[in-house]
Amino acid sequence: MPQSRELPSLIERLDRLSEWLGRSLSWLILLMMLIQFLIVVLRYVFSVNSIPMQESVMYMHATVFMLAAGYTLRHDGHVRVDIFYRAMTAKRKALVDLLGTLLLLAPVMIFVILVSLGYVGKSWRILEGSPESGGIPGVFLLKTLIPLFAGLMLLQGLVEAWRNVLVLTGRLAPKEEEDHHEEHL
Repeated sequence: MPQSRELPSLIERLDRLSEWLGRSLSWLILLMMLIQFLIVVLRYVFSVNSIPMQESVMYMHATVFMLAAGYTLRHDGHVRVDIFYRAMTAKRKALVDLLGTLLLLAPVMIFVILVSLGYVGKSWRILEGSPESGGIPGVFLLKTLIPLFAGLMLLQGLVEAWRNVLVLTGRLAPKEEEDHHEEHL
């Protein structure tokens, strides 16, 4: 069977979802920096504090890190000890990645989903808000990011697992090596 660079339709759509979500959420980083700058100016120049603005930075930070984790996985950006991995062949890398997904990532993400559902559900039942007076009344939304994070990571992990199966069976050409420290926009 000839090698291809194309993924099955469903896998390709899930891959594009991670890509779109990661790139879209990256704009929150710019907004977060601008708001943080404004907080500093208001506080040190005008002696004005704004709890909702301070909390909004935390909300955006959590949103970026939790919801863009799948994007990071898609681009192989999570921390790895690659003393041995670097020298492996493409098929051996695919095997290591497949085993890592099936034995580590998937069980941990399923555990996170199962454990967080009660925690998040309780927060939604009481519509938990900020403990700070005048804070953002949406802590329940913030906590919802926990199972969303795990679900998105699990979905992208399954995409990567399928991609690795295709590489191992010779139906997909391995990803080209990229410099993971630079983003090409």
